[in-house]
Amino acid sequence: MWIPTEHEKYGVVIASFRGTVPYGLSLEIGDTVQILEKCDGWYRGFALKNPNIKGIFPSSYVHLKNACVKNKGQFEMVIPTEDSVITEMTSTLRDWGTMWKQLYVRNEGDLFHRLWHIMNEILDLRRQVLVGHLTHDRMKDVKRHITARLDWGNEQLGLDLVPRKEYAMVDPEDISITELYRLMEHRHRKKDTPVQASSHHLFVQMKSLMCSNLGEELEVIFSLFDSKENRPISERFFLRLNRNGLPKAPDKPERHCSLFVDLGSSELRKDIYITVHIIRIGRMGAGEKKNACSVQYRRPFGCAVLSIADLLTGETKDDLILKVYMCNTESEWYQIHENIIKKLNARYNLTGSNAGLAVSLQLLHGDIEQIRREYSSVFSHGVSITRKLGFSNIIMPGEMRNDLYITIERGEFEKGGKSVARNVEVTMFIVDSSGQALKDFISFGSGEPPASEYHSFVLYHNNSPRWSELLKLPIPVDKFRGAHIRFEFRHCSTKEKGEKKLFGFSFVPLMQEDGRTLPDGTHELIVHKCEENTNLQDTTRYLKLPFSKGIFLGNNNQAMKATKESFCITSFLCSTKLTQNGDMLDLLKWRTHPDKITGCLSKLKEIDGSEIVKFLQDTLDTLFGILDENSQKYGSKVFDSLVHIINLLQDSKFHHFKPVMDTYIESHFAGALAYRDLIKVLKWYVDRITEAERQEHIQEVLKAQEYIFKYIVQSRRLFSLATGGQNEEEFRCCIQELLMSVRFFLSQESKGSGALSQSQAVFLSSFPAVYSELLKLFDVREVANLVQDTLGSLPTILHVDDSLQAIKLQCIGKTVESQLYTNPDSRYILLPVVLHHLHIHLQEQKDLIMCARILSNVFCLIKKNSSEKSVLEEIDVIVTSLLDILLRTILEITSRPQPSSSAMRFQFQDVTGEFVACLLSLLRQMTDRHYQQLLDSFNTKEELRDFLLQIFTVFRILIRPEMFPKDWTVMRLVANNVIITTVLYLSDALRKNFLNENFDYKIWDSYFYLAVIFINQLCLQLEMFTPSKKKKVLEKYGDMRVTMGCEIFSMWQNLGEHKLHFIPALIGPFLEVTLIPQQDLRNVMIPIFHDMMDWEQRRSGNFKQVEAKLIDKLDSLMSEGKGDETYRELFNSILLKKIERETWRESGVSLIATVTRLMERLLDYRDCMKMGEVDGKKIGCTVSLLNFYKTELNKEEMYIRYIHKLYDLHLKAQNFTEAAYTLLLYDELLEWSDRPLREFLTYPMQTEWQRKEHLHLTIIQNFDRGKCWENGIILCRKIAEQYESYYDYRNLSKMRMMEASLYDKIMDQQRLEPEFFRVGFYGKKFPFFLRNKEFVCRGHDYERLEAFQQRMLNEFPHAIAMQHANQPDETIFQAEAQYLQIYAVTPIPESQEVLQREGVPDNIKSFYKVNHIWKFRYDRPFHKGTKDKENEFKSLWVERTSLYLVQSLPGISRWFEVEKREVVEMSPLENAIEVLENKNQQLKTLISQCQTRQMQNINPLTMCLNGVIDAAVNGGVSRYQEAFFVKEYILSHPEDGEKIARLRELMLEQAQILEFGLAVHEKFVPQDMRPLHKKLVDQFFVMKSSLGIQEFSACMQASPVHFPNGSPRVCRNSAPASVSPDGTRVIPRRSPLSYPAVNRYSSSSLSSQASAEVSNITGQSESSDEVFNMQPSPSTSSLSSTHSASPNVTSSAPSSARASPLLSDKHKHSRENSCLSPRERPCSAIYPTPVEPSQRMLFNHIGDGALPRSDPNLSAPEKAVNPTPSSWSLDSGKEAKNMSDSGKLISPPVPPRPTQTASPARHTTSISPSPAGRSPLKGSVQSFTPSPVEYHSPGLISNSPVLSGSYSSGISSLSRCSTSETSGFENQVNEQSAPVPVPVPLPVPVPVPMPVPTYAGEEPVRKESKTPPPYSVYERTLRRPVPLPHSLSIPVTPEPPALPPKPLAARSSHLENGARRTDPGPRPRPLPRKVSQL
Repeated sequence: MWIPTEHEKYGVVIASFRGTVPYGLSLEIGDTVQILEKCDGWYRGFALKNPNIKGIFPSSYVHLKNACVKNKGQFEMVIPTEDSVITEMTSTLRDWGTMWKQLYVRNEGDLFHRLWHIMNEILDLRRQVLVGHLTHDRMKDVKRHITARLDWGNEQLGLDLVPRKEYAMVDPEDISITELYRLMEHRHRKKDTPVQASSHHLFVQMKSLMCSNLGEELEVIFSLFDSKENRPISERFFLRLNRNGLPKAPDKPERHCSLFVDLGSSELRKDIYITVHIIRIGRMGAGEKKNACSVQYRRPFGCAVLSIADLLTGETKDDLILKVYMCNTESEWYQIHENIIKKLNARYNLTGSNAGLAVSLQLLHGDIEQIRREYSSVFSHGVSITRKLGFSNIIMPGEMRNDLYITIERGEFEKGGKSVARNVEVTMFIVDSSGQALKDFISFGSGEPPASEYHSFVLYHNNSPRWSELLKLPIPVDKFRGAHIRFEFRHCSTKEKGEKKLFGFSFVPLMQEDGRTLPDGTHELIVHKCEENTNLQDTTRYLKLPFSKGIFLGNNNQAMKATKESFCITSFLCSTKLTQNGDMLDLLKWRTHPDKITGCLSKLKEIDGSEIVKFLQDTLDTLFGILDENSQKYGSKVFDSLVHIINLLQDSKFHHFKPVMDTYIESHFAGALAYRDLIKVLKWYVDRITEAERQEHIQEVLKAQEYIFKYIVQSRRLFSLATGGQNEEEFRCCIQELLMSVRFFLSQESKGSGALSQSQAVFLSSFPAVYSELLKLFDVREVANLVQDTLGSLPTILHVDDSLQAIKLQCIGKTVESQLYTNPDSRYILLPVVLHHLHIHLQEQKDLIMCARILSNVFCLIKKNSSEKSVLEEIDVIVTSLLDILLRTILEITSRPQPSSSAMRFQFQDVTGEFVACLLSLLRQMTDRHYQQLLDSFNTKEELRDFLLQIFTVFRILIRPEMFPKDWTVMRLVANNVIITTVLYLSDALRKNFLNENFDYKIWDSYFYLAVIFINQLCLQLEMFTPSKKKKVLEKYGDMRVTMGCEIFSMWQNLGEHKLHFIPALIGPFLEVTLIPQQDLRNVMIPIFHDMMDWEQRRSGNFKQVEAKLIDKLDSLMSEGKGDETYRELFNSILLKKIERETWRESGVSLIATVTRLMERLLDYRDCMKMGEVDGKKIGCTVSLLNFYKTELNKEEMYIRYIHKLYDLHLKAQNFTEAAYTLLLYDELLEWSDRPLREFLTYPMQTEWQRKEHLHLTIIQNFDRGKCWENGIILCRKIAEQYESYYDYRNLSKMRMMEASLYDKIMDQQRLEPEFFRVGFYGKKFPFFLRNKEFVCRGHDYERLEAFQQRMLNEFPHAIAMQHANQPDETIFQAEAQYLQIYAVTPIPESQEVLQREGVPDNIKSFYKVNHIWKFRYDRPFHKGTKDKENEFKSLWVERTSLYLVQSLPGISRWFEVEKREVVEMSPLENAIEVLENKNQQLKTLISQCQTRQMQNINPLTMCLNGVIDAAVNGGVSRYQEAFFVKEYILSHPEDGEKIARLRELMLEQAQILEFGLAVHEKFVPQDMRPLHKKLVDQFFVMKSSLGIQEFSACMQASPVHFPNGSPRVCRNSAPASVSPDGTRVIPRRSPLSYPAVNRYSSSSLSSQASAEVSNITGQSESSDEVFNMQPSPSTSSLSSTHSASPNVTSSAPSSARASPLLSDKHKHSRENSCLSPRERPCSAIYPTPVEPSQRMLFNHIGDGALPRSDPNLSAPEKAVNPTPSSWSLDSGKEAKNMSDSGKLISPPVPPRPTQTASPARHTTSISPSPAGRSPLKGSVQSFTPSPVEYHSPGLISNSPVLSGSYSSGISSLSRCSTSETSGFENQVNEQSAPVPVPVPLPVPVPVPMPVPTYAGEEPVRKESKTPPPYSVYERTLRRPVPLPHSLSIPVTPEPPALPPKPLAARSSHLENGARRTDPGPRPRPLPRKVSQL
């Protein structure tokens, strides 16, 4: 049975539990759980991370922890009772854990690893705390470390700042808000501005000396030197090096590491240097032989110097190499470091180029204890401490020092009878009073232990040596008296013995007889001569002698003899026990000389402060002893001396001695009667203040009043203790009188000099310190009243000195901070005075920082929710006095501009924050009664209105994000809680006083505005918080947004008809509130929109305003990231439900639908914009939104904004053409007018004309960059017209030049033709603007299907590529997924006009082939009916899908939606016709390329010929004959007669092309391929016979052979064939740049292409399954497989080996596989995309030029007539006429093939750059020559039912073409050749039949012809020819033929040609190019 738990309430999961049992709760290790019930080893409860899910789990999986329970029962809350630091650590580490993993994901490796180390540290520290074995101090230290690391991590991760008190988190509810602010501010400032350390230390570590000439031991001496004052400032650090230059004691770090301590900030400057002196220990001369002398001397070696400024960067200077300079002149050794500092180092040599002193230096900051903690390893290993010379800047009490510093300066010695100067060595001993030498009291430096004697270094042959060596003598005080120092002087011989001979000595006593020590300074000692063997052990023999020059003992003449030689030392005493000051000694011994007391007291002020504080207690005892002795005589003097000493302790150097004085007063002071004299003298001084002219001394007295009062109080207490409290009343009266004098002096106004105000300021500064002393003797209320009276006497006149005002306020501040104010009784007395002065200052806006501090302290003492009567009364007083002024102050300071300097800005933010905290504290303390009293206190509604407006404004300021630092969430939440509580109180007053007839719009508007920005605060958006943080906030404050939302709704409902005042103004703010993702808030707020619509409908009959505002705000708000899909649905459902019963329901539904649709698009847009890179999704989404604004909403400004957003996206993606089209949308909205336009987006204020001009130029620039020059030209013309109309010829000239440059670019630059792809987006997971729609996309340059498909899958990574091209079914549409269907489509140009014209270069045509395209086509082959296994082509149909777009491509996007699709089926016959047309076109192209030598390799032509001929012989086209020419088919399909005739015609045309191709092939075929050529020729004759062609010459003229310039993309690069007006073909010459760079077939694809052509083009494969399962040849490159159609594309000939149309399972998807490689997609796989007329150059009427001949929608006659005119077209009436006039026919060239691998059926862009455009004036294409054999078969010509065209000579009359090898412009005419002129391609529009051309030998036959055959010339002569202008025609003489033609044909044609040349035709008007509507 489940029993509720009593004690087991809280636990931590110690093993993961999967929860597989019924009702099991899944738990992970580390989860915390709250337990509700227990039963037989199981618990029931929930995990705190997800309290909504409850379940059961084993009790053994949980470790129980102690916890306390609040609110027992259903809603109980469990709080663990562990240490708050542990709780914080646990929760923080949980939060960090998640974020830490995210750091890894975001690749922030540095922070990831640092945080990992910190987390491990915290876990280790946590274990130490949990174990509980730490001492109190150690626990404190660990907690400090923990909190420091927690704060660091929170800061790095951007988490909140945690307020702490003594390392524990603070609950903001338990302290006042001002205290909370201070805690936050303290931690924030501590984080931002580290406190500058006042103490610094230099760490030095000696590494080695690197020098080449070592070999002796060395002494290295470091010290700090002040070059400004020219003196050392530190002791020395001394260490010894061995012969290798390394420290002698490496195992003792203290011997080679030192810390120079206690450097002040003033000593971190560039003129402080580290000096290093190096002394060698060895022979006298460095180069002496080893056996010269065995005695070791200290000798100078070198010096190094480094400025301390080099260390101020804060970096550790490891292994710094200091240059060591050798001393050349030993006499200058004492100042070598000074010379190096002064850059006089030229006189010294370096010890070597690579030599130097290797040291490690580091500057440390902070007090020495802090350094010991932070660098514990340094101290634990050992380091010597090197002190400053003398005392540090701050002398600490209890510091014991007794150091005498002696500097051995210089000596003056005589030669002593020698010829050279002496080598003097000084030896020093310390001798005590008994004559014994003191052991170990001579310190050479900090690194070396003290020694008993000292030996100076020796200067060679120098009688005036200067040493300047500093020594420290730490002699104990007890050994000082009677001790002396003896110096012995010896000459060091350099002879072999190396003797040291004593020749003199000096001595100096350490203390004089009167007890004073040796005075500081330089002492010149007498050198007493002595013999070498003199015994100086007996000190009595020389102590009586004089020791210093100028000090002689008696008249001893012996001293005079020794005055010639001298020895100088400098002494400096640093002692806390001994003094050198005689006046100090006289004062301390005042009893021995009573007569000197007055003088001693006067001299006390002249004594150095350090001497006084050394003997502080003795001095104070002396003063009070003198006072007791004779207070009348000495009272004033003693008082002044006491004041001097008290003020001395105010100095920063001695302020640490204040506790010494405090201790003295408490424990040692015994002057029980002193208080009388002290009060008396103090009152005397106070009474004299107003009259005294000089106030300095009085001010000194007032400054010392704190300690004077301490002495008075302590003296009185001692007196009371001794007398049992006598004279108490007298004492009180004295104090009262004293304070009355003070009050009088304070109340005086300063007149004139201001000295009085200075004295007042001095008194006020120190007066608050007296309170605590008075409290020792008086009651709290008494003291409070005294203080109140004293402070109340302050003058309140505002024109008094500002500095006094500040001091006065500081006094108030100290009063509030004093112990007196903390007592509630005294506080109530003092509060009115404090508030009075605060009010005055705040009113004047003076001293705001101090006011803020005082107010903060006032509120810190008022506990939250304290219901004590005293507290409530205090709040009453504060509210009455300060609330209004506090609000005004906040408004004032927040409206000021922030200071520019960072320090001032911090101060500004501090004072603002403190005032805000004070206001919040006050409001939080106010109860219902306070609010009621406040509201009742306003006499009029105007006052109440002003107050409410003021407080609402202040609240809006408090809500600003910049009010508190970013990570102060705790403070923000507290502030918001106070604000919402106050607003709830005040809203009631708003309802009661400002509704109905008293309605006030301004105050209501201010209220709603405040409420809205309150809800929108970032710190209240709980959805952004971590789960743990969100839970804490909800537990403490609830969701304040919902509370405020409900209040808004309630207030809105109260408005009634006044709601109309806020429509539409509040729509935007309320909409912003509803977009917050909080369900309850949305449910409350969305119905307000219904209310708004209703009231607007009542007022104006519609709600256009509501709609307009909603739409405007939605865009801006959603683009900021607000709103979601849930909101859209909620908005829709709530409002639809609300308007169900409204009369205006229909218009309401329409509005809601519009807004909902806009939301869908805006959400899609926002989601797309989150992507990093610009992709199609972003652009498509922007286009969708832009169109929505234009079409559905008609919002012009939003429309223009999105135009520019789209423009920027295009520019970023380098879609320059689309960018130009986009900007054109804005351009179209403008007119060429002078209307002024406002500043908008990036446009300045300008006229409409100027903006339109700017837009035009920008658009032209983008069209230029996008190579869409034709569009740019039109815009150039438009803007040129404007310039011309304004006579702006300068700009007109520039525009014309720009236009000309665009024309040049069209002709000279290459343009790549893009591929087009159809993309279907299916499934509900796609964005709204794509969902279940299909688009056609314009690919990028060089982008083919695979690349495009991969790009789309990258853009939609979750999408599934569909593996077929069929239309998907409904299940796909409704699927919760993304499906992509992609395949390539063919563009169908709308206009054929330019494409059909002869002579137009491909550079120009290429533009029209791929621009302004609305229609696209895609083909899918299939079998209908029973498949004939013998001949599959009988049932092979093609499903042709035409797609029509909403806009043409290119446009404002790279893709547009498909608006309409049409599907038609092509019959097998139509399919066969199209396949043959494509194959013929391919052959013509290859032949033309070969003939014009565009093809470097003839293999492609060989393979193609082989494929067609071989297939035809072995079944190829014969399959078509079997299928369509049999009687059964003709009878069953009578409607296909014309199509059958067309098929027959194409077969014959193919035969003609093949024959001509063989002729060309024969000319160019290499020798090794001759056998293949012969085989082809033989097979060709077999083919002809299979086609039933017996005499092929007879049908040559009957079958027109069309060799057009090529399809729009296949033959872009072909040379245009020009035609002269008389019909003569003009062969254009190619410019040198116009040849393709490479052959159309790449080397890697040639063999595969060729072999594929041979095997498959005409259908030799054994099974049609191969058609649907095509794989590229192994030799095929990716280029060929991607860019060229599969060999099966043109598979045309039927084959008996082809399989049935029923596909095997293995291949069933291949046919429809649109997302695979181009070889496998149906569009370009089996059946090519039909070539449009523009691509086949079929000649039709201009009106129906877009209709293909094989279009199944056309009737047979429409398809049969008007084949495409071209240079190969021989079938117009004009041609016939011209040929009858001229007997010469020039065979045109085959148009060259572009450099690409696509088959003619595929219209793809070339992979290699296309050649530049050519002018029709240029060309080098050679003409064809007539065939050597001409067939004349009139019968066939007249009787054939399938012949069409003019009766001109056919292909068989043409021989193999030869190409001239010359480079001239024209080739010479070979008289034996008879080229036939090419007829004009465009026939004359004459309705009557034209006479047919007549050749010799043919005329009778032609006359017999009565009925024109199908496709005859009579059907082709209905259009006016448009020949090329004669001025551009260039007659070209063809190359001589390989074999001569027949004489008759040659002659006649020659004659006719000669006649034709003289008859130029009329110059036609050129056809204009068209660009679509821009």
